[in-house]
Amino acid sequence: MSKRISLTQYLVEQQRRHGRITAELRLLIEVVARACKRIAISVNKGALGEVLGSASSENVQGEVQKKLDIISNEVLIEANEWGGHLAAMASEEMDTIHVVPNRYPQGEYLLLFDPLDGSSNIDVNVSIGTIFSVLRKVNNQRGVSEEDFLQPGKQQAAAGYCVYGPQTTLVLTLGEGVMVFTLDREQGSFVLTQEDLRIPEDTREFAINMSNQRHWAAPVTRYIDECLAGKEGPRGKDFNMRWVASMVADVHRIMTRGGVFLYPWDKREPDKPGKLRLMYEANPMAFLIEQAGGAASNGSQRIMDITPAKLHERVSVILGSKNEVQRAVSYHLEAPSD
Repeated sequence: MSKRISLTQYLVEQQRRHGRITAELRLLIEVVARACKRIAISVNKGALGEVLGSASSENVQGEVQKKLDIISNEVLIEANEWGGHLAAMASEEMDTIHVVPNRYPQGEYLLLFDPLDGSSNIDVNVSIGTIFSVLRKVNNQRGVSEEDFLQPGKQQAAAGYCVYGPQTTLVLTLGEGVMVFTLDREQGSFVLTQEDLRIPEDTREFAINMSNQRHWAAPVTRYIDECLAGKEGPRGKDFNMRWVASMVADVHRIMTRGGVFLYPWDKREPDKPGKLRLMYEANPMAFLIEQAGGAASNGSQRIMDITPAKLHERVSVILGSKNEVQRAVSYHLEAPSD
């Protein structure tokens, strides 16, 4: 890439020259990016900013919140509620939706986010991140409710994530491929550093929490056992395993060099279809993965075809390099139903 362009210039060109996005969507993404820069500053300060450790509270999922979970959630809400580009927001950290206050104009978009994914890694200085998804408000009548958010992922207008690691990296799709922007701290802006990111269709790397192996369903056990068997097994090749326990970090590695990520249903909570949240994690990541040439499934269905029944719905996730995802899905489809 001979000339670096900023995120703002890229978005303006998508609006003005290509007509791919509206002015409202452009503003929305710019505001989310600015919020991510603020979150990155807090993350980078760590103990110096007194932001490490537990907040001694729980979110709607019953999970203990970290101080940075709450800070990140507040930053995203405060940044986005006044600009006139949103009707409402929903967050993994909030019980219900946050409607734009009446004192501000309401826009036509809905924003969903996991404000700080991988927060269990905050205190040990491992990469964490923010995940976001944008939907259009389908019902044009006045007012907004949770029902407006219950759209399948294939209706997303945009999605992305920001990784807070050695570099602060924003990965974005507007439905026309995947672009990567890196935060230039001297300039204070995100600049385009990679265009049309593509995931290799084949891989020799998988990401899964092996400590849960005894709880997996048979198709997952079969797939992983074959990977572990290496050259001598039915796959005829050796695999590496990677697991960061931060979805943003694990997916970013796959986006960068390929791989397959699995967070499957297991027997510990048999009534729940999975651990990850469909609307805050699985849908935006599935959109990005597919736009980069990969695939994303719950084992029997394309993730972005699932119509959510509730705001905090969970889902089993298999995503990454297309051929590996298809193989893992085929094992699920071949398995006898109980």
